[in-house]
Amino acid sequence: MSEQLDITFQALADPTRRAILSMLLEDDMAVTDVAEPFEMSLTAISKHLGILSRAGLISQERRGRVKWCKLEPDALRDASIWMQSFGQFEAVNLDAFEKFLAAELSGGDAALPNED
Repeated sequence: MSEQLDITFQALADPTRRAILSMLLEDDMAVTDVAEPFEMSLTAISKHLGILSRAGLISQERRGRVKWCKLEPDALRDASIWMQSFGQFEAVNLDAFEKFLAAELSGGDAALPNED
């Protein structure tokens, strides 16, 4: 489970990938529609989609000539359970958790965020 959590959190570490996941909450989208709001190449978006797909957070399928992306919400279940085990992270406090993870990954001795 630890390796899958690493892959999931690495995928979630990028703001573009988090934005893509938010967009896919609404509905399945064609790759070109996913790329539209971003100021980057279709190749760059495809790389982000590949990372999300390898992490199991999205699936991609061809429908005719168009490649579609679909959110796989169950893929976050293990990560959610892991975060809930800390008891200090609420669903609305993912920003604090992100800061904690960034500090941990950079090798800093960051304390868990306070919710005073």
